[in-house]
Amino acid sequence: MKILMVIPYVPSQIRIRPYQFLRGLAKLGHQITLATVWSNEQEYLELQELRPYCSRILARRQPRWRSLWNCLLALPGRNPLQSVYSWNGALATEISGLAQNGDFDVAHVEHLRGAKYGIALKTLLQQRGMPQPVVWDSVDAISLLFRLAAQENTQLNTRLITSLEIDRTEWFEGKMVDFFDHVLVTSPIDRQALLELQTEKPDKPPLSVIPNGVDLEYFKPDPHIPREDNLIVVSGKMSYHANVAMALYLVNEIMPLVWERKPDARVAIVGKDPPAVVRSLAEDRRVTVTGTVPDLRVYLQRATIAAAPIRYGVGVQNKVLEAMACGAPVVATRGITAGIHAQAGEEILVADNPLAFAEEVIKLLEHPEKRHALSLAGRRFVEKNHNWDEICTKLTEIYAEAGIRVRNHR
Repeated sequence: MKILMVIPYVPSQIRIRPYQFLRGLAKLGHQITLATVWSNEQEYLELQELRPYCSRILARRQPRWRSLWNCLLALPGRNPLQSVYSWNGALATEISGLAQNGDFDVAHVEHLRGAKYGIALKTLLQQRGMPQPVVWDSVDAISLLFRLAAQENTQLNTRLITSLEIDRTEWFEGKMVDFFDHVLVTSPIDRQALLELQTEKPDKPPLSVIPNGVDLEYFKPDPHIPREDNLIVVSGKMSYHANVAMALYLVNEIMPLVWERKPDARVAIVGKDPPAVVRSLAEDRRVTVTGTVPDLRVYLQRATIAAAPIRYGVGVQNKVLEAMACGAPVVATRGITAGIHAQAGEEILVADNPLAFAEEVIKLLEHPEKRHALSLAGRRFVEKNHNWDEICTKLTEIYAEAGIRVRNHR
């Protein structure tokens, strides 16, 4: 199958979902054309690493000033700023050229940021009576994320952005779930949120859950790396507002309760681009803020516990899957289990307020046999439920179904 993948950022070990889709689909023997934008030298280098998986790459430089200019131009209108952030007219022209030549069997468009490319592409295909389906991977229900952020996040800049974007995003997502030939999300909660935005027309496009996976060969326990005592690791891209809220919640509200009984407990906040408010947490000598690290696995393999006290979020939390795959016992808030159906108490520990969360952390710090059991159960869970090879096979089945649907409606 010839697959056109339109990804509005460079797939990488950070942008893990499209990265693993590229790898998995290539492994299955499909020919992939990647259309994307890059904004700095690091992303350009990451783009070169994708060439073994792609038969062709269409890539345009998208400096940040251009993305901000796109947003400024969109302000007076109704579309969400996210929907124009990654728009690049030159890339859109190249994608149109592929469509006019019939140079792919299916198009896969990712995220709200990529939707405008998908709209242009599907409109062109319809005008020309061409049979290629366009599948939109929404990933998350962004309007739901914004509503949760508006309720839970205390950072002023986040609250301003969400208040501006909530209604725009909800309206736009409602249009998108009716427009494309098949829509994908990562979790049942996101699916339900988008279903509620769909119209009641009789022939609605299917809306399917394709969860995130974890690279089980890359993320795994290392018997040569001993676990440290009393080390609590929290990981994620630290420029993301939900991860900022998580780090602040852990250090400011949960850890003081842990330190009352376990004063030698330490916290490592691991992830790129932490803002000043997160970096300032390291003023406490018991807290380390690493920024970008060469290998996240080492921290997860050394951790006594992996903590994920997510205040709000949607989709599947990769940070939790990676920790479980590395054998780190995980304590998380209940919202995690909406996207990751691990058994609370057996494969993951769940607590929803600071006192309960601190109690679960302390129990694990004090009982190595419980940590060991949770470690083994968590690893078994991701092996069974979050294997990228099986996920990519399911994705190709959806592509085929979307193609049949389009041909039947011509």
